Amino acid sequence: QYCMDPEGGCAQLAKFEGVESVEAIDAQTTKVTFSTAKPNPYGPFVGGQSPVIQAAQFADCLGARAPECTEANFGPIGTGPFVVTDFKPNDVITLVANDNYRDPNKPAFASMTFKGGGSAEASGRAVMETGEFDYGWNLQLAPDVIQKMAQGGKGVPVSAFGALVERLEMNLTNPSPDLPPETRATVAEPHPFLSELAVRKALSMAINRQELVDVGYGDAGRPTCNLVPAPALYASDNTECLTQDIAGANALLDEAGWAMGADGVRAKGDVRLSILYQTSTNAVRQDFQALIKDYWSQIGVETELRNLDGSVFFGGDPGSPDTFQKFYADVEMYANVFDGTDPQAYLAAYRCGNEPKPSSQWQGENINRFCDPAYDAMIDELAKTGDLEKRGELGKAMNDMLTKDSYTIVPLVDRGRVSAHANSLGGVVLNVFDSETWNVADWYRIGN
Repeated sequence: QYCMDPEGGCAQLAKFEGVESVEAIDAQTTKVTFSTAKPNPYGPFVGGQSPVIQAAQFADCLGARAPECTEANFGPIGTGPFVVTDFKPNDVITLVANDNYRDPNKPAFASMTFKGGGSAEASGRAVMETGEFDYGWNLQLAPDVIQKMAQGGKGVPVSAFGALVERLEMNLTNPSPDLPPETRATVAEPHPFLSELAVRKALSMAINRQELVDVGYGDAGRPTCNLVPAPALYASDNTECLTQDIAGANALLDEAGWAMGADGVRAKGDVRLSILYQTSTNAVRQDFQALIKDYWSQIGVETELRNLDGSVFFGGDPGSPDTFQKFYADVEMYANVFDGTDPQAYLAAYRCGNEPKPSSQWQGENINRFCDPAYDAMIDELAKTGDLEKRGELGKAMNDMLTKDSYTIVPLVDRGRVSAHANSLGGVVLNVFDSETWNVADWYRIGN
């Protein structure tokens, strides 16, 4: 009820695709009924992105009221090993051991503290250099920086590849501030030039992905053209973008009628290829922005760079103009991943109508405002296909439709997940297919 309310704009709506009803059978058993047979039923209540929340606590938080329920949102009653006692936005979450946890001998720790805000650099230092914290995740730092931090001796970096992809998202709608707020960056206003396939393709062709990897990730990154790089069953043989082609990109724009101006910027009529390109504040991402701005300048595209504090950019506040969902820019960059090993719900996010918009409190997973009935039909087909080989074929075709067929999403780097933990913290098993705290109940202090 909470996630499927049409006015709630639930970010994980695709995980509840086809759910007809949910009923409690007894104190420890819940029955989920789907409208059709589900070869892959592991969407609702499975994994870190679709948790169980308490009906009584959120009863008055349905629909448009969801973002307003501060008390419930900041202190959800769940089933995990810890419970929230204090939540300070962009600062600290304090938790204590759950007395009702299913294993009476766990967790080993009486309390847990999450420190938010700050930067990847501060997080890495706090674990590996100063020892103030036991664990730090998403250490999106240059390889030499991580190596130097590890020499601090307090902790060690850990990494593994999954399906995390750093990508450019193309806005298919017009984010111009000249438009009224009810139509700005919505499907009512198509983008003046990114609606054109040739432009999106040229922007991708101009990028040197190997250089991006070398600068930003080293061995913790791999150039990719895929939105879904893993598991292998779903990974498309999509390699065309791996070779930078400045000449080809220029030729494509010439053919499409985008004439080079005296100022080095292409235009068609009164529309100039001038892009506002935003991402979160992070040293690696700012390096990427600078490189990509240079690549695009070589094909006659003007680029303005903007970086936003991650707590704002990823915050989802419907009142903020700076969230990635509101997408008040032409292009934005971030990474995303799916939990589990099946990308069905991840790919289903791009269904027509699932885009952020005023009526959904600017929530929704279809960030690009992509809409293709043929793609929607493939979502439905994948949902009812049980044969693994056929699921793989469908997944690849959907990946290709979003990437090399339309360049709606322009993948850059298949990123290894990089984190760090204190030398004294035991039980850590890095899981690239779920939350990194998936087994926090098993963590313990070595020597205690």
